[in-house]
Amino acid sequence: MAKKEKIITVRNRLLGAFESASRERVDPYIERAEVTLGDIVCEAGGILNHAYFPDGAALSLLTVLENGTAIETANIGREGAFGLFAAMYSRSSFNRSLVQLEGGLLRVPIKVLQSEFERSAHIRNLFVSYSETLLAQIQQTVACNALHSTRQKMCRWLLMMHDRADGEHLTYTHEFLAQVLGVNRKSETLAAQALQREGLIDYHRGLMQILDRPGVEKASCECYAIVKKRFDDFLSPPSYAVQEIWHGRK
Repeated sequence: MAKKEKIITVRNRLLGAFESASRERVDPYIERAEVTLGDIVCEAGGILNHAYFPDGAALSLLTVLENGTAIETANIGREGAFGLFAAMYSRSSFNRSLVQLEGGLLRVPIKVLQSEFERSAHIRNLFVSYSETLLAQIQQTVACNALHSTRQKMCRWLLMMHDRADGEHLTYTHEFLAQVLGVNRKSETLAAQALQREGLIDYHRGLMQILDRPGVEKASCECYAIVKKRFDDFLSPPSYAVQEIWHGRK
């Protein structure tokens, strides 16, 4: 990672939702770094001393198997953070976290966030709401990886990255895309070529650009819209709840 610098403004939605008293206590500890594609933030099983709030960058959470194979189960942009579970419960990370989109990344010491979690009901509700939303993304990604085509998965993923990117161009190699999607290189390449022939994307020397966003949304599975809506709503949960139904037996 590049040299860290003190921040002036924050675009991260989760950090921006902190109540004013918590922000005043947290702000002096926030550090910013500019990170690049492929940077490792934390290895699977690593101990976290900081939580990371994307502020232009995006992070990929990868589940790593014994043979070294890794597949993405979630990604995090400026709507959220990596490491909140460490602030709430355990400091170890189950996932490998790497930079999926270069840009700004903010970090806050775990001990500072633990103090706010214990002190503030607002922060507790915020962390739990976000964590449940991230879990929903993981569950949707598992279903998508198992049941949808490489084409659909690629469109879902590109839309999520397009939402997070500051510019129009995304810098990815075929190898990187195949890894995060959990598909072989040939399948990923064929899907990308088909999308390019149809005029939905442009791909040249590692630079990818969505040319027809409505067309890519149509080509995607339902998973993109489901996850997007969940993240759009997590800071303002509805005032009603669906009554659970349980048919117990005496």
